[in-house]
Amino acid sequence: MRRDPSRSTVDGMIEVHELTKRYGGTVAVDGLSFRVRPGSVTGFLGPNGAGKSTTMRVLLGLDAATSGEALIDGGRYRDLRRPMLSVGALLDAGAVHGGRSAFDHLGWLARSNGLGTARVAAVLERVGLAGVARKRVGGFSLGMRQRLGIAAALLGDPGVLLFDEPVNGLDPDGVRWIRELMRTLAAEGRTVLISSHLMSEMELTADQLVIIGRGRLIADTSVRELAERFRRGVLVRTPRPADLIGVLTTAGGIVDTTPVGVGVRTDAGNAAFTVTGLDVTQIGDRAAAHGIPLYEVTPRSASLEEAYMELTAADTEYGALGRTPAAARGDA
Repeated sequence: MRRDPSRSTVDGMIEVHELTKRYGGTVAVDGLSFRVRPGSVTGFLGPNGAGKSTTMRVLLGLDAATSGEALIDGGRYRDLRRPMLSVGALLDAGAVHGGRSAFDHLGWLARSNGLGTARVAAVLERVGLAGVARKRVGGFSLGMRQRLGIAAALLGDPGVLLFDEPVNGLDPDGVRWIRELMRTLAAEGRTVLISSHLMSEMELTADQLVIIGRGRLIADTSVRELAERFRRGVLVRTPRPADLIGVLTTAGGIVDTTPVGVGVRTDAGNAAFTVTGLDVTQIGDRAAAHGIPLYEVTPRSASLEEAYMELTAADTEYGALGRTPAAARGDA
């Protein structure tokens, strides 16, 4: 079921240019610009009310932009003659008539875009619903409905895919399945945009990140670049902490002896601490020059969740008690 590259003559890029969307006096999206390129999974992240779903709805022609533009394959979704062959989307897994079978639901979608029943059977097999194809959707669990929504998105073998919270309702096996599916789709050269609140899952799935808050762009970066931006220093373990701390401090390193986390031994003969200002090679060279043994030298970065929380602290509509916006903390 690899995509036929001859199906489209355009590269499949998603382009959002100075997009603004107002609902009365409420600004849902405010001058937002970003690009999503083929061949990678892009996580679309932001707090509740950030404008993620609104942006996707404008991209899919479900809402009209107040100003700016949202393009797929260089044009507007509403201008596509057979849109499912170019763009697949899952915005609401519950938007299915419960009295229809899974096969019939996909069947009428297929006919509307000139696709045959063989394609319906193929996508049901791919998402693991072939065994319940003739059962009514009303009896499906939320996870099964998510799989059916993904099948609908894949129906036209499109080059561009948009998913809004696709892992909702999936069990751990289903979450792993969709993670592997998204990465496979990107590896086939497709453009994959996923909106999600599950930072741990995005850390495992996404290559690129578009992070927004209050309708505005906060960051457009790769997962690796974001990890580098929020690097926490280098974890060092040694049986001679006092000697090594002296050497590293003299070399310009800053040593933090605050407890470094669960699972790290810090007994008297095997102390651990964090060093900033020196990289792994510099620490290793200086320890070797002074004959100080090292048991561990590991770069430490904030998790995606930690980085995300710091980036979006000032843009969260409803923050929990104790969560202070970054600007107020002085580390924005």
